[in-house]
Amino acid sequence: MKNETISEEAAIDLKTLLDHWQEHRRLTRRVIEAYPEDKLFTFSVGGMRPFSQLVMEMITIAQLGAYGIATGNWTVPNRPEINFTMQPPATKAELLKFWDDTTEVINTMWPHMTVDRMSQIDKAFGSYDGTITWHYFYFVDNEIHHRAQAYVYLRALGIEPPPFWDRH
Repeated sequence: MKNETISEEAAIDLKTLLDHWQEHRRLTRRVIEAYPEDKLFTFSVGGMRPFSQLVMEMITIAQLGAYGIATGNWTVPNRPEINFTMQPPATKAELLKFWDDTTEVINTMWPHMTVDRMSQIDKAFGSYDGTITWHYFYFVDNEIHHRAQAYVYLRALGIEPPPFWDRH
């Protein structure tokens, strides 16, 4: 078999990366929807955090991260309350609205991304050095990890979660 080189442009397609992230976000949203409201904020297994707190972590990473990877500014302008100490809202409907608002933040910031930015090194959230590509994959991996915890929670509650492979 002959080795072939793939150009960086072909290997890093920003639209494909955005689509990939949004596919995972759509699946995670369906997992949030699957939760009974009272269990979303209280149920956990083995001392892990309730899923609502995990969702808040994903929201924070996505909002701060969307700005950070696009601009190098790891805060949301005029929104100092978006930080890693935020508490979940009081209802599932409010949590889902916050999730949807975060999706719009990602969609708004993504057009500011460039292929060149993906290889730049930056300090995410003021603490973590890495390339923007590394940070992007961490954001998606973190969401997958927490969604997997939610699958365990839902199954422990006797609820069948959405198929993990159906990200549309």
